[in-house]
Amino acid sequence: MTVSQGNPELLNDPVAQELLRSTVPARLAYTGPDGKPRVVPIWFHWTGEELVMASPPDAPKVPALQVRPNVAVTIDANAWPYHVLLLRGPAQVELVEGMVPEYAAAARRYFGEEQGAAWTDQVTQMLPQMARIAVRPDWVGILDFQTRFPD
Repeated sequence: MTVSQGNPELLNDPVAQELLRSTVPARLAYTGPDGKPRVVPIWFHWTGEELVMASPPDAPKVPALQVRPNVAVTIDANAWPYHVLLLRGPAQVELVEGMVPEYAAAARRYFGEEQGAAWTDQVTQMLPQMARIAVRPDWVGILDFQTRFPD
């Protein structure tokens, strides 16, 4: 049975799993304080239930997400046939003392163990506090340009 677009069960699809393990930055779309849309590239870590991102607490997206938490996120491969994972849901923002653990996990995935550890050591020195941004998708879509195309 085919899982329809929008169903969070699509997170179990091999295309979704491939992209959730990838080192391609996500694109986080949110509404800025002026009411206009914004899109930013951002590292992520998939916990199995939440897509977790991190940010300096004074970044413009942090207060904007606290006021308007509904977001869209895409993760897309760079090779043909393009694979795209589309997520929507509310972002939960929490200020964390020190390093967001999922940010450290993302750094290791993007950079490798040694460089990831060096990077997080540097970030910890610069940022005594971070914003943890977690999205539990309530809508999921996949485009693979083989069996799933844009409507």
